[in-house]
Amino acid sequence: MFLAARNAVRLAGFVRPPRVMAAAVGRRRHLMDTAGGSEHRVKFYGEGTVGTAAAPPPTGTSASSGPASEAHASVQPLRASVYAALPPTMKSLSLFGKTVIVTGAARGLGNQMARACAEAGAGAIIIFDANEQLGEQAAAELHSQSGVPVAYCTVDVRRAEAIDSAVRDVVDRWGVPDVLVNAAGIADSNIKAENYDPQMFRRLIDINLTGTFLMSTAVARHMMQAEKAGSIILVASMSGSIVNYPQEQSCYNASKAGVIQFGKSIAAEWAKHKIRVNCISPGYMDTALNRVAALEAQKKVWTSLTPQNRLGGVHELNGLCVYLASDASAFMTGSNLLIDGGYSCW
Repeated sequence: MFLAARNAVRLAGFVRPPRVMAAAVGRRRHLMDTAGGSEHRVKFYGEGTVGTAAAPPPTGTSASSGPASEAHASVQPLRASVYAALPPTMKSLSLFGKTVIVTGAARGLGNQMARACAEAGAGAIIIFDANEQLGEQAAAELHSQSGVPVAYCTVDVRRAEAIDSAVRDVVDRWGVPDVLVNAAGIADSNIKAENYDPQMFRRLIDINLTGTFLMSTAVARHMMQAEKAGSIILVASMSGSIVNYPQEQSCYNASKAGVIQFGKSIAAEWAKHKIRVNCISPGYMDTALNRVAALEAQKKVWTSLTPQNRLGGVHELNGLCVYLASDASAFMTGSNLLIDGGYSCW
């Protein structure tokens, strides 16, 4: 995923890392940090069970979109009656009854893909994200619009213990996930390599690449233990395969190249476990973080270098995400799919 704003930051989770103890409190589980005494929360919206999640959505309820969020169209989930009447090909393209984790889904492209999975019939959606305010708003809104059970987990994708704890919580609630979408990441752009702070580079790699590694392995271990087939989707970037112009962003490009190669490698390793791994590599997307005056001149260059002569809409990864998550792509693994309006053709 490419976000060009200078020093733009979009964390995929921000959780206190040490060992945790859990206690159920209504529909909210409090996870106590035994080292520092602080806590984070896993909040559940909806009590339905997997496979019966597509009940009519509540009426008259909608969460505030919050700051820096996208405008959202209503979510129309796949109904059981509609699913039952679908021909085999269309059934294979659905996610009916599947449990889906999406990281970085409080806003932006990750949120769009979470909503698409709900529309495709997912039995439960779990949002992992750093921003507690936006994460809770996104989860509440998605549940209120769709009726699908949704959970929000505050998770720092750099923290293995926090990830493991959150994934266990998902497994305890809904069983082993069927799908993981790694959409969390940050971007730094318009910074020369020789001027790039080493600590910034470390942080970029830790979130974009190490975070992808930690999330993927945490979920895959549960899939392997349960002998359950699954799909893991890594949101990389065309920047992992090309050098962008005119902005300088070598460190971001390196992080996404690592994601692509990691995805291919684990796809080969985990195929014997029936775990598929594929990458989505977007081009220039019309996200909220790209709609700033400082980028207007660069966006004209990006558009001129894209054969379709436009930026991608924030919804235009949704169909590919659902396809890769679904059984329709059962023989597809280790692929890196560019969705860039033709930019990388030249």
